[in-house]
Amino acid sequence: MINVTVANFETEVIEASMQTPVLVDFWAPWCGPCKVIGPLLEKIETDYAGRFKLVKIDSDQEQQLAQAFGIRSIPTCVLLMNGQPVDGFMGALPEGQIKEFLDKHLPAAEEVEAAAEEAEAMDALAEGDVEGALAKLQQAVMTDPENDDARFDLVKLLLELERDDEAKVAFAPVIAKSVAVRRLDSLNRWMKARDAQDGVADPEARAAGLQAKIATNKRDFESRFALAQQLIAHSQFVPAMDELLEILMRDKAWNEDLARKTYIAILDIIEPPKPKVAEGQVPPEDPTVATYRRRLSSVVLS
Repeated sequence: MINVTVANFETEVIEASMQTPVLVDFWAPWCGPCKVIGPLLEKIETDYAGRFKLVKIDSDQEQQLAQAFGIRSIPTCVLLMNGQPVDGFMGALPEGQIKEFLDKHLPAAEEVEAAAEEAEAMDALAEGDVEGALAKLQQAVMTDPENDDARFDLVKLLLELERDDEAKVAFAPVIAKSVAVRRLDSLNRWMKARDAQDGVADPEARAAGLQAKIATNKRDFESRFALAQQLIAHSQFVPAMDELLEILMRDKAWNEDLARKTYIAILDIIEPPKPKVAEGQVPPEDPTVATYRRRLSSVVLS
């Protein structure tokens, strides 16, 4: 619980609510019901273990803030998410009703726990602890099977480690919805590209044969796409995008947008986790991703 004034309101309430829901308790020292609900809110904050942040504002001392929220009686509690008030209640409600109010808006405990595990996994990966990151991601997916971001990171890491069978097992629960979720679809395209190479005994000879066909006919899109697929399968993503761009420059909608969709899938796969930056700053974009996004836009919009 934090006491908030005009001086720290922006940081402790507005900016904080961009990451975690913030419950603002407007109270006053003379208010009897406030003395009842105050300790109860602090207990609930502890019980919810990070699902929301509790702050208190003395409405007598901070009349400017009370007026800004239109406070007419106390105690009044206002819930903020993403910098905006989303709901509130007045009076000293019992514990069950307060929890019912919060549960309408807050992420489930499993979601919060899984998100924390995913963040820890990305930290471990940045430090070079691949096995630690893998264990954290596996735990995150077990904790919250609906966390598509954690599942994406898990399957991607398994594929990078060439543990394809494990990747397919981890991906299996979301195959059906991968058609509608772009990043999951991107993983599926990567796995299919790898599967397509299983019967290739000599990848170098096959690549040379495809390149010879392309040299003879620049519009041999089937051969060019097959070459791109082989490059993707071997994690040669930049040359693969170059081949796909060659198709797009000649036929933007070839084969029901197959080249464009595959190109976008590569961008999803190669985009690294966003680095941590100071509050309010925009994390820098990976230079390769930025360059190839611009190239795609230039071709598609030309």
